[in-house]
Amino acid sequence: MTDRQIIATENAPAAIGTYSQAVRVGDTVYISGQIPLDPATMEVCSQVFADQTRQVFDNLAAVAKAAGGDLSDIVKLSIFMTDLSHFPTVNEIMADYFQLPYPARAAVGVKELPKAVQIEMEAIMVMGTIK
Repeated sequence: MTDRQIIATENAPAAIGTYSQAVRVGDTVYISGQIPLDPATMEVCSQVFADQTRQVFDNLAAVAKAAGGDLSDIVKLSIFMTDLSHFPTVNEIMADYFQLPYPARAAVGVKELPKAVQIEMEAIMVMGTIK
């Protein structure tokens, strides 16, 4: 079995199922899907898509920090939305959280997400210098 470190923080929503917030294997951190839950209340932060998107990025940032990194260490970001017409909003808000070079990214339209939220994101981080 590969050595793995489980990443957990109170600054992001607690896992609500049989998963970890993130798992580090070597220099790679796999961040589980984050939805727009306020970590203090474990409730959906808002019904407004832009607010939900910001909360998801804040949750990703909190898990990244707990792993010893930050959003700039994310190399792959997967975004799941219940309405792809909101994608321009994601791009606009993402520019507030990321700078060049941007991570590789996928955006997928889905029928529904947990707790009836409109957006979920998962990420892969690589820690340290890439050579």
